[in-house]
Amino acid sequence: MAKKQTAGRNNLGDFAPKFAELNDDVLFGEVWSREKELSARDRSMITCASLMSQGLFPQLEAHMKMAKQNGISKDEMVELITHLAFYAGWPKAWSAFGLAKKIYADK
Repeated sequence: MAKKQTAGRNNLGDFAPKFAELNDDVLFGEVWSREKELSARDRSMITCASLMSQGLFPQLEAHMKMAKQNGISKDEMVELITHLAFYAGWPKAWSAFGLAKKIYADK
């Protein structure tokens, strides 16, 4: 079951309350919770691929952390980035690897 998301309200609730509501309740509350149709693990892979392809690295960092929690291994993330390097761009892959190294570091 998808974890209840509050990032929208926590970060933008006072400034953009409707956007925060849509983020938390619709995107994460309704779409991400449709695990019968597509697992959270698969949604994480798709989301990380999309964000890397677009070069949206602040969001990619947050979603890589979610991907790790959703069961995406370091090796799978490395393969995702390597594969996308040829489609999304080499510099984007370098940036994504920097995030992945930090997130998947053994602490």
